Amino acid sequence: QSATRPHLPLLLLIQKMFYKLKQKWGVNGFNLTLILITFAIGGSICGRLARYLLGFFNIEAWSLSFILLYVLLMTLLWPISVISVSILTGQFRFFKNYLAKIFRRIFRK
Repeated sequence: QSATRPHLPLLLLIQKMFYKLKQKWGVNGFNLTLILITFAIGGSICGRLARYLLGFFNIEAWSLSFILLYVLLMTLLWPISVISVSILTGQFRFFKNYLAKIFRRIFRK
């Protein structure tokens, strides 16, 4: 490894990962960036909202019942959060198709 580029293998790995995502999802670099931003913001909103809602229950923080309820709330709130953010980022079509694919896999007969 060169002294000026100590992280080159990691950068190449990340570049390869983004290239594969672009190919898999059929998007360009700009839309991939917007999609990743949507995932990040939607997930963060979902986590905050779930913890806020759990504050209304008299449950000890990070007990088993808290964790189970948190996971349930995250599962229910995540699609709503991501779809909402996708409207703002202009990626609604992608996330509508993405969530439809997930729901087909979950509720397959």
